[in-house]
Amino acid sequence: MAVLACDLGGTRIKLGVVEAGRVLARRILDAESAHGLGPRLSAVEAALRELCDEAGVARVAGVAGAGMAGVAGVGISIPGIIDPHAGRVLAINAKYDDATQLDLGAWARQCFNLPLAMDNDARMALIGEWRHGAGRGCDNIAMITLGTGIGVAAVVEGRVLRGAHGQATILGGHLTVDYAGRRCTCGNIGCAEAEASTDVLAALAQTRDDLATSALAGETILDYRAVFDWAKRGDTCAAALRDHSLNVWAALAVNLVHAFDPERIVVGGGIAASDDLLPAMQRYVDQYAWTPRHRVELVRGRLGDDAALVACEWLVEKNHRGTETQSSG
Repeated sequence: MAVLACDLGGTRIKLGVVEAGRVLARRILDAESAHGLGPRLSAVEAALRELCDEAGVARVAGVAGAGMAGVAGVGISIPGIIDPHAGRVLAINAKYDDATQLDLGAWARQCFNLPLAMDNDARMALIGEWRHGAGRGCDNIAMITLGTGIGVAAVVEGRVLRGAHGQATILGGHLTVDYAGRRCTCGNIGCAEAEASTDVLAALAQTRDDLATSALAGETILDYRAVFDWAKRGDTCAAALRDHSLNVWAALAVNLVHAFDPERIVVGGGIAASDDLLPAMQRYVDQYAWTPRHRVELVRGRLGDDAALVACEWLVEKNHRGTETQSSG
């Protein structure tokens, strides 16, 4: 059966109908996350119904709440700390501020008469890569997603780590890489996300004395694409920012090796597309990770924007099996 998949990013909402590990139809909406999630739910519902028609998924004609045939459930990927059993957002940082007050399970039942499964976006990206992408066939794996912030997740011995309060691994971007470093939005000092992420890149550049004479000063939007591009052309400011960021991300990878003992680390997000990134991080990990009996392989994610969408299918199916087990016991 198909699954309705929602990946609620801070900038874009990615929607899809997923079946057998494939996205049959997809749509992207502007997130408008600063205004909250509640005001966007009607647009999400309408787009999902249109996608069902595009994908050829049968649905019962009529009004919202009439039910949908051929669909197993709704899956949601969202940035924040999640209670996956209750289907509630416990905490979220600087986007969709109303999400903790929303009952998204009730929304899924009211709109589609379907059960809801929900988890953190970094964890969902890893699940997608683990089941259908760069982590396939590997049951000890971690993932770093480099974007506006830094997302982390891990699978150990075939189990997705969630922890006692839903926080396990997903706060990996807030692991300390410099105890005397920059203050993070989470309140900690020297988080990886505070030391090297798109969100802090402009502030990092401002600390460089050579920014005024750098080509980066003329960029309308300062992002890592520009940094890596100008670094290749010999711009010293760009090269310094690139090398600093690579070292931060690689140090984070070493922390994950020591914490979770993965066989493989998947690096995802738009920044990971740079040809310079993986070789530099791999050299650092090879040099500094204490792995006397093995070498941890760093690989680029394969699924891109589809990773969290295809993970929704696995999550809905897993929740459904868990419900059946509980009801039969």
